[in-house]
Amino acid sequence: MYPTPRVAELIEGTFIPVRFHIKTRPDTWKRFGIRWTPTILILAADGKEQYRIEGFLPVDDFLAQLHLGLGYWAVNRKDWAAAEREFREVEQSFPETDAAPEALYWEGVARYSATHDGAELRKLAEQFRTRYSDTSWAKRSTVW
Repeated sequence: MYPTPRVAELIEGTFIPVRFHIKTRPDTWKRFGIRWTPTILILAADGKEQYRIEGFLPVDDFLAQLHLGLGYWAVNRKDWAAAEREFREVEQSFPETDAAPEALYWEGVARYSATHDGAELRKLAEQFRTRYSDTSWAKRSTVW
């Protein structure tokens, strides 16, 4: 389904991919409020949307977004260790993507959620002062 081996490996090893054409499945189009193609949805087992990727992306950006989706899914399950791991994967493996500052932010939030140690949030704010300082995610960390 995906011509790039790195993408295919992640998807086939992690997800249950389902593909449909909007003209043959308008019910699904409406059910999920799909506005544009391609739309990639990460759904929980109960069918609830956990994350959405809309439009085509270069390989690294797409992989980063898939890992962000896995991180958000883990957050929704309150699996802080898995969330931190997925967000760290984005931040370390795809630091030049738009997803990296978002991942750094949520990596710190997941760490704080697991420990309730306010020092974790202060460390996160410090990281934003030296990295990704011109992003909206850095602005969100200024309260810490």
